Amino acid sequence: MWKSVAANGMSFLIIVLIALAGAIAWGQREFRAQGPLTEAAFFEVPRGATLRRVSEQLEAAGVISSAMLFRLGADYADMAGQLRFGNYEIPPRASMEEVLAIVTTGGPSTFRYTATYVLRLEGSGELRLRERVPGAGEVVALADFAYEDGVPEVYSSLIADGSPIAYRVSVPEGLTSWQIVEGLRAADFLSGEIAEIPAEGAMAPDTFEVRRGQDRQAIVDDMVAAQAAILAAAWANRQDGLPLASAEEALILASIIEKETSVAEERRLVSSVFINRLNRGMRLQTDPTVIYGITEGRGVLGRGIRASELRAETPWNTYVIDGLPPTPIANPGRAAIEAAVNPEATDLIFFVADGTGGHAFAETLDEHNRNVARWRQIEAERAASGQ
Repeated sequence: MWKSVAANGMSFLIIVLIALAGAIAWGQREFRAQGPLTEAAFFEVPRGATLRRVSEQLEAAGVISSAMLFRLGADYADMAGQLRFGNYEIPPRASMEEVLAIVTTGGPSTFRYTATYVLRLEGSGELRLRERVPGAGEVVALADFAYEDGVPEVYSSLIADGSPIAYRVSVPEGLTSWQIVEGLRAADFLSGEIAEIPAEGAMAPDTFEVRRGQDRQAIVDDMVAAQAAILAAAWANRQDGLPLASAEEALILASIIEKETSVAEERRLVSSVFINRLNRGMRLQTDPTVIYGITEGRGVLGRGIRASELRAETPWNTYVIDGLPPTPIANPGRAAIEAAVNPEATDLIFFVADGTGGHAFAETLDEHNRNVARWRQIEAERAASGQ
């Protein structure tokens, strides 16, 4: 009798082991088999999410066929505790094994929606909303808008749905500190107050990756720290014999260069003009300093400079004062700062607009006067044609 019981028990155990081995083999095949996703899709792993929550969301989104099998596979691979928060693009037919590798290996987040907030001279900004088509890499423009003109429905819907959006703040070169701060204050996706407007020139223009709800003051602090590092490095590598007494004077000159030209090839030439003028004791006579004396960096002039304003005695008017103004007149970028301390070696002391977006440079007053006459003719022809 006992022999019969033992034999039956052994048979049952063998059957159980065979069934278990079969189940394991089936599970491994399912774990490595093509998944149900027919098109590429974006998936977010929230910060602090558990494996159970992520697996259930993957199943609900149609990325995997079984949340339980996904968790078992993660446990078997000893990867259950290695989730990396972020946004990921899941390719079509990705197996559970491939999906697990994506959400645990991590890497740069790939967002379906991006919103780039570009600051403007007026002290606010334009939000440019884009969508990346899954699997194609194609980027589609959804909306470009300024908050004062109203928020489009497509953006409002994404916010209401809690859709993950990658945010960037783009600060162009040449904005004043007031303009930058006002632009950051107008961005509804940021939070917190800015304690005070930083000193003119102290903020590095750049494009910054931010998150929704990020503190405005933290962004300002990052910009100030970045500009200090850029200026220190440029000053340490400056040319010998410059008529600049300090890094702060280099920053002042860089801000003038930034406002005078947006043509990369011209920056060191413009710098040489001002360096030559400083060396010869000539006044800089640059219009952007006149404008800053009128606005003090708060907004745009919005009109031409009057003859009386060229003669007005403000601390920044380089038609009136000798040497550099007391402060920068904008926030220059890295290229303008480097041009200020590494000017081209020339004898140039004049420049004027040439009608192409650049400038005509001259060593003598006669040559400069001819360049000015050509520019006046271009202006007259444009006025006559209504341009």
